Order: sequence, then structure tokens, then C-alpha cells
Amino acid sequence: MTDKIHDNLYADVSLTLKKGRAALIADLQAGKAPEFLDDHARLIDDYFRQSYEKSVVGPKMDIARNPYAVVALGGYGRAEQCVYSDIDLLFLFEKRVPRAAEELVREIIYPLWDMGLDVGHATRSIKECVALARTDFEVLTSVLDARFICGMSPLFMKLMDQVRTKFINLKPDTIITWLVETNRERHRRFGDSSYLLEPNFKEGQGGLRDYHTMLWIAKIKSGIKQRRDLEYYGYFSHADFTRLCAALGFIWNVRNRFHLMMNRKSDQIHLEQQRKLAEVMGVQAVNGHLPVEQLLGQLHSHMEYVKQQHEMFLYEMEQNKRLKRKNKGLKTTQVPGLKFNRGMLNFISPEKILNNPRLLMDIFAESAAQKSPLNSEAKRLVKDFSHLVNSSFRSDPEIVKQFERILIRSTRTFEVLNQMLNTGFLVRFIPEFKAVVNRIQFDQYHLYPVARHLLYTIKFLKSFDADVEKPGDPLAHSIFKELKKKKLLYWAALLHDIGKGDPASGHSERGADLAEKIMLKKGAGPIEARTVAFLVEHHLLLIQTATRRDINDEETAITMARIIQKIDLLKMIYLLTVADSMATGPKAWNDWTSSLLKNLFFKVLNVLEHGELATGRAVRTVEKKRQSVAEAMPGEMAPDQLERLLNFMSPRYLLYTPVETIPKHVQLYAAIGDRPFVWKVEKSPGVDTRTVTICAKDRPGLISRIAGVFTLNNIDILDVQIFTWRNNIALDVFEVNPPPDPIFEDERWERARRNLEDALTDRLDLGSALLRKRNGATPIRPYTAERPTEIVVDNATSSFFTIVEVVTFDFPGLLYRVTDALFKCGLDIWVAKIATKVDQVVDVFYVRDFDGQKVDAPQQVAAVRAAIKEILPGEDPIHG
Repeated sequence: MTDKIHDNLYADVSLTLKKGRAALIADLQAGKAPEFLDDHARLIDDYFRQSYEKSVVGPKMDIARNPYAVVALGGYGRAEQCVYSDIDLLFLFEKRVPRAAEELVREIIYPLWDMGLDVGHATRSIKECVALARTDFEVLTSVLDARFICGMSPLFMKLMDQVRTKFINLKPDTIITWLVETNRERHRRFGDSSYLLEPNFKEGQGGLRDYHTMLWIAKIKSGIKQRRDLEYYGYFSHADFTRLCAALGFIWNVRNRFHLMMNRKSDQIHLEQQRKLAEVMGVQAVNGHLPVEQLLGQLHSHMEYVKQQHEMFLYEMEQNKRLKRKNKGLKTTQVPGLKFNRGMLNFISPEKILNNPRLLMDIFAESAAQKSPLNSEAKRLVKDFSHLVNSSFRSDPEIVKQFERILIRSTRTFEVLNQMLNTGFLVRFIPEFKAVVNRIQFDQYHLYPVARHLLYTIKFLKSFDADVEKPGDPLAHSIFKELKKKKLLYWAALLHDIGKGDPASGHSERGADLAEKIMLKKGAGPIEARTVAFLVEHHLLLIQTATRRDINDEETAITMARIIQKIDLLKMIYLLTVADSMATGPKAWNDWTSSLLKNLFFKVLNVLEHGELATGRAVRTVEKKRQSVAEAMPGEMAPDQLERLLNFMSPRYLLYTPVETIPKHVQLYAAIGDRPFVWKVEKSPGVDTRTVTICAKDRPGLISRIAGVFTLNNIDILDVQIFTWRNNIALDVFEVNPPPDPIFEDERWERARRNLEDALTDRLDLGSALLRKRNGATPIRPYTAERPTEIVVDNATSSFFTIVEVVTFDFPGLLYRVTDALFKCGLDIWVAKIATKVDQVVDVFYVRDFDGQKVDAPQQVAAVRAAIKEILPGEDPIHG
């Protein structure tokens, strides 16, 4: 009977908590719970207090001789309890942990587990807690956040006193050093969440752990008890503390709503979840920008503020340590109106700014020269007096020169521009920047918001000038050293995406127009302004051509040379392209894209240096190669047989295939016999890709079958060169990513070989196999629905081929289906290039009909578009 009453009492307590949480969460979803974290923690406190009062086990434990207390730890201890955050708890005993403690835990904790809450608990004596805190700093930080809930409060006070006197007060610097180093390691692991498009609310730079670190250091140094004390003890000004609380409040709100959406604890918001989260939170589109872009823009802004405060907190702490060691200021400034405060720059007074507005640029120039940041007050004053940055200030020649010195000569350009951006100065100095601040590019291709991306482009450009043993891109390093007009390149890098403030397409052309106007306002001459505008307009020219066009086609290089015209411009576009791609992220810059870009650069450079190749020169090149191949293969094939085979080879094949490669292809041909195909798989030199050379008896639909087999085996195709000899032999060269599992790579290639053999002999129904694979694959991510499919049929770029370009959402079997559709339209594919944009893929095909003609009749173009549209997943294509 007693047990039944006891169970009912606990059921009542649990029900109260359950109902209370449901009501509180409903208020949160309705936007009526501004103090959710604290209210949630207090609700859980009430559960523990009522459980303590009604405990059956507690009175049996002889509390008079061995008192205990229930203590909240970690985030629960700070009363920052998010929806699905862990509830960390300590059952603290004065002397030893009695056997009955386990029963007490079951009595109090089990009902919470039954409710689906994550409860972490420990049962320890004071002595054990102190010993653990001294050896495990993770335990120490949880104790620093400890808060008494119920039980014997003197016990809690005793624990906190002993932890401080026996450890914290003895080794504060050791503990703080560990906290700082742990934080740096965490930043390396999780990245800068104030920039990244998949931010981690808690662990990333600018996340909640940065705030926790500041709080823990303040608790160690000053013994503060709660967040509010950060202002009372002078760690933050009132304005900074108010802004910090607003930033934390926004991050916590997003985190709570994300917990509810995921129905579990989750701290990293992945791209495919972001659009739904913006919907759930009721974020509205503004000026053509998606709701998700608005949400992420605000989130990045708040996380950037937390990051800034954390960096300034640590910098100031380090400066104070140096001042104590040397008993004097480490830095002084000769700039009238400026001073150093604890190693950071500040204005002497607001009046100095009013009397000399140039100080607003002077302080950033001095920051670059002295390698010292602005302090909090200086940043506030820059914001407060930003109205002084008017049109005359922006066009003042001396001020513009000062800005350009920061841009070109400083080793801290990125950090100083970042301070300009964060204080709003950069937007005042270049008003066109306003539209790209926190402007999110909602895809997985760009890691950073637009304004941050522009600053990172400058940072990578700077790296080309650094003296390092192993530069990231040796060619860029070499070109940059010999470049004369670096100033224009830096301006182009800073402005190359300025047109993205408008979400409409055509940002390069729009940006070029803006860039030219900006340069003229800054006092640049017409030629300089046009040069920057040209670089901005064409900053994607090389990378798009390298990844989407046949760079072995002489006409491609000639077209580029006609557009660029000057060698210096080519070098600047190359450098801008590399820096832009590196700043975009690893999806845009890798060994393969680097290799393609260099190859194209040298081809265009060759045309600009020596002029366009004449037909006679091409003929001589082919004849020379024929002779070299004959000399390289003595005795391997009868001279008349080799001569006959060389005559079968197309001029295009002989022109574009390296002379040392042709004998290998001849050997493959000699090995084919009665087989449908033979192939050779080789590791590509200098890059982590594979070159697959396939020699096969030509047949309709060959390329689509090969593409289907590669897809079936998870082998991504990057590039295809397709050659047909006059003896009905197809020689196709595929550049591919290696199979996913490197340990079993040989086995995967063997399986692919068998699959291709079966597909070519009709023993394998590729269509059905790929359909099964697609049905088992992860569905197309929801955010891709924002991006339309494009089908472009281009008869202008190439004199001999029609170029078909398909931009769509990637899925297993896409390449097979597109190539199959082209085959069914009666088209031969001569070159194929596949440029993956992560959330989308760009498939480009150089085609001719079976009679060798371009596809330029209107009805043919319409038929090709219709055939491709039919095999794509439910999109209305935009026809280029």
C-alpha cells in the first residue's frame, strides 16, 4: 500500500513537470517565452525539490550523519536549459556514497528517463569531487557551473570552497591556459561558425562554447557567480553586455526551435534542414532573398559578435599578463588622437574624432601597422561616428590611398578589413557593400556569406605574396611576384561579387558596372576603372571554361584570348580565379579544377604570346606526331599495319592526344581481339583521380552504357574525351574520381569491368539496375527545389559542334539518362565534361548528328530540349 501511494506521488510530480514543459514549449513556439531557458531550468528544479520532499529512500540514508545535496551542473547549472539539452546532476555526499544512493537515483531519475529526457548523473563525496576536479578539467568546468537545488546547502558551499582553495586559487593560470588551448583545438575541429553555412551552435567559433569559456575564465579569476556579473566585474561595458545577451538570446532561440524541429538534441544545422527551420520560425523573404538566407544572415551576425567578444576577451587577458610581467605599456602610437589601452587601440576622446574625421581611417591603418585590434570602446565610437564617413570622406585622395595601403601592403589586411566590416565602417566607405553583408549564398558550394567570401578572397590573394617553402599554388605564387598592377587586382578581388546584393541572375555584369562606378568615385582613372570592371565581369570566365568546355579544342583557347586580349589581364584573371575558388571552399577548388585551370591558362597564354594557330601549323603537328609514334614502336607492329592504323586515326585525335600516349592506345587496340572492349585504369599524375582509357568496338549508345556502369559502381565522371577511329573503333578517355573504398579499389574496378562487359553484351539491363539504385538512394535534398533546371543548346561557341549544357539536380543515373536521350535524338557525343556544383551538376556535351553535322535547325534544337526535359525529375527548364 505504501509503495502504491509512493508511486502515485511520483506520478503526480512527473505529470506536473510534463504539463509544465508542454505549456512552456507551446509558449516558445508562439514566441511568448523570452526567458525560456531560465523558466525551463526552474521547472526541472521544482521536480527535484518535490521529489526530495516526497522521497522514501532519502530518510533511510541517515541524513544527519551523512548529509547529501542535489546539485545542478553544466548548462543546467547555469540555468541555460534548452529544450533537449542534457540535465546534468550531482548527488553530493559529505563523507562517502552510501549503498542506498543507487536506490535514490532510481527513485528520482528513472521517471525523467521515462519521459524521454537525457539525464546525466554522478554520485560522489566532496573529497571525490575535489580530487576529480584536480585531474580532469572537464569535471572542473562542470563544477564551476554548479548550482544548489535542494538538500543540505552547507554541503554545496563546502564543495565550492574546497575546489577554489585547494585547486583554483593555486593554479589559475594553468587552468586558464588549458581552457584557451582546448578552445583553439575545438575551433580547428568545428570551424568558424560565424562564417560557415552549416554552423555549429555550440562548438564552432562564435558558438556558445566561446561564451562559456569567457564565463569560466571570469569565474576562475574573479569568482563571479552568474552571467550578469560579467558586466558588474568590468569584463564588459553595459552596451557590450546588452549586445552579448541579445546575440546569445538569438542563438538559443534558434537552437531551441531546431531541437523541436529535429525532436532531439542537435547542435549543427545542416544545409538540407535550414529551409524547413526558417519556415518553422516564420522568417519572411525580404527583397527577393529567401527566408532561409534571412535567418542564416541574422545567425551569422550574432555568432560573429560572440566570436569578436571572445577574441577581444582573450587578447585583453593576454595583454594584462604582459603588462604585469614588464610593468610598462608594450606599445605606443605616434598618430595624434589615438592611444593604446591594454595593448588595444582606442581614440583619445570622441571630440578628437569630431575635429578630425580622418581618425576613423587612421585607427584602422594603425591597427594594420601595429598588428593590434581596436578595443571595444573604439569599435563603438567608429559605429557612433560613422555618419562622418560621407561622400567627401569616401573620395578624399589621402584617405583612399590609406585604404589601398591597408589593402595592398599590410600583412593583416584580412583582420583589419574584418574589423571594418564588423564596425560598419566598410559599408560606410563603400556603400555598395551593404547589400552583401550577411548575404547568404544558399548552396553547399560557397562556405561563407558574400561579404566574408570577398575578404577571404583578399586573404588568399595575400598568401600568393608570402614567402613560404611550399606555396598552395606555385604557379599563382610565381605569377603574383612578377605582376605590376597589384592594386587593381586587389580592388577586383574586394569587389568581384559585389553584384550579388541583387538576387537576380547576372551578378558578374551587374558587379562590373558597380565596380567601375566605385573606382571612379575613389579617384581612379578611366583605364584603371575599366580594368577592375573587366576583371569583375570576367572573374568566372576561366573556371567556367576550364570545367565546362573542351580545353583541348584550339578554338576554346582562341575564344578566351580574343576576350582577354592582354597577357597581364590573363594573369590577373588567373590569380583572381584561384583566390576566388579557394575562398569559395574545397568543393570549388581541388586538384582536378586546379589542373584544368592551369592547362587552360597556358593554352590561352600561348595564343596571346604567339598568335592564333594556323591550319598549316596543325597539319605539321599531326604529321610530326605520326613520325614520332612510328619511331617509338619499332618491332611492336609491322610498319604497314601501323601506317594503316595511323591513317584510321582522326586528325582531331592525333592533334589533341599527347605523342607519348598514342603508343599505349595502339597497344590497347592490339589487345582487343574478339572482346567488346579492353580498358586500362591508371592513377592520374599530380591529382587524386583515375584515367580510364577504353578501347571498344563502336556501337550506338556506347557512352551512355559506360556512364551507366560507372554510376552503378559509385564512380564519379569528371571529364570524357571521345575519339572514333575510321575502322569503327572507339577510343574513349574518362577522367574519374576513384571508387569510394580505396582498400578494395582493385575489386571495385574488376566488378565495374564485368558490369560493362554484361551491359555491352545485353546481359545487364542498365536502366533497371540504375532505377533500383536510385530508389535506394537518399532523396533529392529539399533545398534544391529553389534552383531551376537549365537546358542550353549552344550553336555559337564552336564552329564544328553543338554544345548541349544541362544544369540540374544530381541523382544516380543522371549522366546515363542524359547521354541515352542524346543518343535517341540521333546525336554522337564527342566530348563530355561534368562540373559538379554539389547541390547541382553541370553536364556539358559537344555533339554532332550521325551525319557529322551541327544540330542547328530549330526543330532539332526543340527536339533535343524536349528529350532531355522528359528524363529530368519534374522541372520546367529555362531554355538558354
